[in-house]
Amino acid sequence: MTIKVLFVCTANLCRSPMAEGVFRALVERAGMADAFEIASAGTSEKFVGQSPAPAALEIAASRGYDISNIRARQVTGDDVAHFDYPLAMDSSHLVEMRWLAPRALVGKPKLFLSFAPPMGVVDVADPIGGPRAGFERALSLIEAGCKGLLERVKPAVRTAI
Repeated sequence: MTIKVLFVCTANLCRSPMAEGVFRALVERAGMADAFEIASAGTSEKFVGQSPAPAALEIAASRGYDISNIRARQVTGDDVAHFDYPLAMDSSHLVEMRWLAPRALVGKPKLFLSFAPPMGVVDVADPIGGPRAGFERALSLIEAGCKGLLERVKPAVRTAI
């Protein structure tokens, strides 16, 4: 059994690639990489094919995550059907993913931070165009969400092995 996880933001240039990189690193460190299919996408078609934002690359690398090989792509309704966990970085992405979803799966996309411990926030704010601190804050929220997600899905991985 493979658990399929998709992280979605606007452009697929900072938040979702950072989440893909963090989650990939966590499952690799836990020795569970073979149990997962991990990807990221954006709701916008404007940036398809582009590398992550330079600040995202730099901040991720400073914490040990390599996201340099990720290229932006646009999320589709088929993605919602394919992935077990189609996760929105903020509420606007959740609305868009539910709009794209086949009618029977409209409730399948979830807010990413719903897997994090209570932190008083529901959205990972978009740091593009802001100071470095915004990227640092986004990555800290992403790390918390990814750790919570892994804890949630670990029992399914153990059952499948």
